[in-house]
Amino acid sequence: MMPVLQSETAKIRQFLKSRLQTDVTSFRGYESEWQNIRDLLFRTAEHGESNSALLLGTRGSGKTTLITSVLADLLPEANFYRNTVIVYLNGLLHTDDRLALKSATAQMNLENAVDGKVFGSFAENLAFLLECLKAGDKKKSKSVVFILEEFDLFCSHHNQTLLYNLFDVAQSAQAPICVLGITARLDVIELLEKRVKSRFSHRQIFLLPKENDFEGRVELFKILLKLPTDKEMKEFNKTFKPIPEDALQNQELPLLRRVFDPRSFSFSTKTISQWNKHIDALASNPKVISVLQNMYDYEVIEATFKTFLFELVCQLHDDNPLLTVEEVQAQGQQFEGDDKIHILCGLSVLELCLVIAMKHHSEIYDRDPFNFEMILTRYNKFANASTTMQGIERSVVLKAYEHVKNLELIAPISNASTSKVQKEYQLHRLLLTYGQIGQAVVKSQNLPTEVCQWAQSSLI
Repeated sequence: MMPVLQSETAKIRQFLKSRLQTDVTSFRGYESEWQNIRDLLFRTAEHGESNSALLLGTRGSGKTTLITSVLADLLPEANFYRNTVIVYLNGLLHTDDRLALKSATAQMNLENAVDGKVFGSFAENLAFLLECLKAGDKKKSKSVVFILEEFDLFCSHHNQTLLYNLFDVAQSAQAPICVLGITARLDVIELLEKRVKSRFSHRQIFLLPKENDFEGRVELFKILLKLPTDKEMKEFNKTFKPIPEDALQNQELPLLRRVFDPRSFSFSTKTISQWNKHIDALASNPKVISVLQNMYDYEVIEATFKTFLFELVCQLHDDNPLLTVEEVQAQGQQFEGDDKIHILCGLSVLELCLVIAMKHHSEIYDRDPFNFEMILTRYNKFANASTTMQGIERSVVLKAYEHVKNLELIAPISNASTSKVQKEYQLHRLLLTYGQIGQAVVKSQNLPTEVCQWAQSSLI
């Protein structure tokens, strides 16, 4: 069979999707923070220094990407990967200290050394592991870098034994060790016990998103969507440092499993020139800039922006070989859309009437809780004056009320005294804003006029 040639559009789509998904080593901004982390790891490997630090930032701000970028920079150096063991622990996976120690033993390749030994305590076990890596003196000992992802979850382990022993070893310089915690909780220091806190170096590195750099966001739009030119590829080949396979033998270190390599793709000079001109034109279009500005006001984090671009790139195909302004606008509207408004638009007229009754109750009584009987009374006042909503049985209204509850548009107020109350009298609170209900009424199709009017005013 003849091989099917991939179209240029398909190749562009594959390249851009690969870059947006797997380019985990390109880190932009935060140069001083990046250099700080690199120096910490380098000094641990080169000079046998013991360090501990916390990397703090909101979700999606690039904490893990920063660590991955630093490792991609250091691992090609023979001195670093031969003298260093990297142990990666994740609070979501290693839910107790026993699992964490078992994983650390496997990552240090010391299962055979530990097999059959009985240790009196966690500290003895960890000390034995570090002793196995020693080679006579401090400078020749293998350094260990502990990367603790979701660091705040390790704080909930019994007695914080793992953290205590790691920080204790780092502080007392028993062995060259660097403990690097990554967390989205900015108050994580308060979760540490007193004895653990006293052994921590209190070195905290913050990654706070920049909120007034819209020009940088437009530039990022171009960087992520443009194809690399020949000049850029030559520059990449000069600076690229391949990571030796020996340095990637740790199966439990997921950070560098899939590294994006632009050299595995090739495009004609004409395709690169045309595509890059198109992206420049798109980035200078006032309508596109308006969408990007709205998104930037809503969310400054790069990870969310990459997801937006990924969904945009997925729309490329042979019949639609270029990204259009209309597609960017449609994707922007979808990004800014409110899921709860979409749910409200899918409700029946009766269910929406109950939500409107809840809105009026909350407005009048300053968001006090309500039960089914209160809402039914308010709904019946409207239904009796209405020409379209009369004659609906109580059991049908109760079923509609329960459906609204199952959609989590209202939430029960639970305590010991309400557990035995009949469901008609159980108190609930509204989980919607009045603006969301108003928008849903405007967007809902085939809604009777009197229901729309009732939504605007509680007077019947």
